[in-house]
Amino acid sequence: MQRSEVQIVWFKRDLRITDHKPLFEASQTLKPILPIYVVENEYWKQPFSNRRHWYFINESLMELRNELKKIGQSLIIRTGSVIDIFNELLTQFNIISIYAHEETGNKWTYVRDLNVKNWCKKKNISLLEYPTNGIVRNLKNRDNWSKLRNLRMKESLIPKPLSLIPVKSIKIGLIPKKDSPIFKNDFVGKVQKGGRVQALKIIKSFINDRSKNYLFNISKPGVSEKTCSRLSPHLTWGTISSKEIINLLDLTKNINQQNKRNILNKNLNAIKSRLSWRCHFIQKLETQPSIETSCMHPFYDELRKGDMNLKYYKAWKEGLTGYPFIDACMRSLNYNGWITFRMRAMLVSFASYDLWLDWRKTGHHLAQKFTDYEPGIHYSQLQMQSGVTGINTFRIYNPIKQSMDHDINGEFIKKWVCELRNIPEKWIHEPWKMDIKTQEKINCLIGKDYPEPIVDHTTAIRDAKAKLSSILKKEGYRKNSNIVLKNLGSRTRTKTTKTRKIQLQLI
Repeated sequence: MQRSEVQIVWFKRDLRITDHKPLFEASQTLKPILPIYVVENEYWKQPFSNRRHWYFINESLMELRNELKKIGQSLIIRTGSVIDIFNELLTQFNIISIYAHEETGNKWTYVRDLNVKNWCKKKNISLLEYPTNGIVRNLKNRDNWSKLRNLRMKESLIPKPLSLIPVKSIKIGLIPKKDSPIFKNDFVGKVQKGGRVQALKIIKSFINDRSKNYLFNISKPGVSEKTCSRLSPHLTWGTISSKEIINLLDLTKNINQQNKRNILNKNLNAIKSRLSWRCHFIQKLETQPSIETSCMHPFYDELRKGDMNLKYYKAWKEGLTGYPFIDACMRSLNYNGWITFRMRAMLVSFASYDLWLDWRKTGHHLAQKFTDYEPGIHYSQLQMQSGVTGINTFRIYNPIKQSMDHDINGEFIKKWVCELRNIPEKWIHEPWKMDIKTQEKINCLIGKDYPEPIVDHTTAIRDAKAKLSSILKKEGYRKNSNIVLKNLGSRTRTKTTKTRKIQLQLI
């Protein structure tokens, strides 16, 4: 019996049908289209994965399936190894081509994609991969990356196909439930709602209303949850593309320009710059996949290994460090799956400098908690905020100063650190300075009801500085820094790597 021909469209982190070139190009072949998403068991066993991610993906897949059904062919769901699933489909169909977006993900997905590429070559199946979100594969150097990325963002949106030729005699398969045992690392808290309808809803609410206070509130936890765009998980899992967001922003900016709404345009420009920034960091992982597990500058690779204090790690990830603002931010993140960027950087800085924890270990906890876990941004930022790139200033966040700057009255702290809800405002940032009578009066004994600071910030930073200085003095440090700069550094301005003294930015 002759097998019928099909074109596979393999969905990964691109859960939409608008501005989806693989789907559009496959539809132009006038062959039956088999759109598929594979739930990969092994992926969900990895230390960076979390059921929280699946909640968002699950809702996005439900919607994607309905949208594909409207144009002729429902989304096919399979569970298992991608190559095993493709081999199974090959017994049923004559697979002409596989269409997919290029993915810049973890080492696990990188190896998976290489295996699929080799499988296609052996089976004489064409694998057609298309760029996504401004990331350039096989980039020779960073010199022209920004130009290439910007040109891509100016291209017209790819329209969704008007119709798909369906595949006959195939079971569409069930989308695993949110509570399926496939998904490990449970969480307690909320998850931002998935799906393209939500993506469009929140970008419109941001443009029309929430953006007016974007820059003013960008670093304030609690408030920023409403005034930031909140598009990050939708970009991560691909319910909307960067290009489509830029199109919507530009359209609004033109209207604002005509009505002389310059302040609004300033905020919209800030979002556009952050979309560019996002691509810039993902491009680093695309260029050098090893930064998931190895320091950009090799001299730092062994710096924190072997010094993993499990007591510190547990206190940090549970929000029990004795620093109210650190603990409030971590507890909020653990529950909500999101916190503003500056607070993310502060949490990493505190773990890396104050507690001297390895970014590879702390990175797994944060990856699981972020609904918007994006590997390219995640590992680049972990390394930047841990001071191991060799090309960035050491950014050390003072947890008390940050608390006073961004939660002056302690409202955010009291919301998330309930042990401190009765503390007078004057002590909220440094409760260990309260006298014992005050502690007894408010029924909050420091060291019993709420922990004392796990480390002394000043002493910890002094020790961290000494350890970092020893690396800077090593022969060949500058040479390796220049290599990192050439391969991964921004081309927007000239940078100089100094090795004679440690460069600290105390924030």
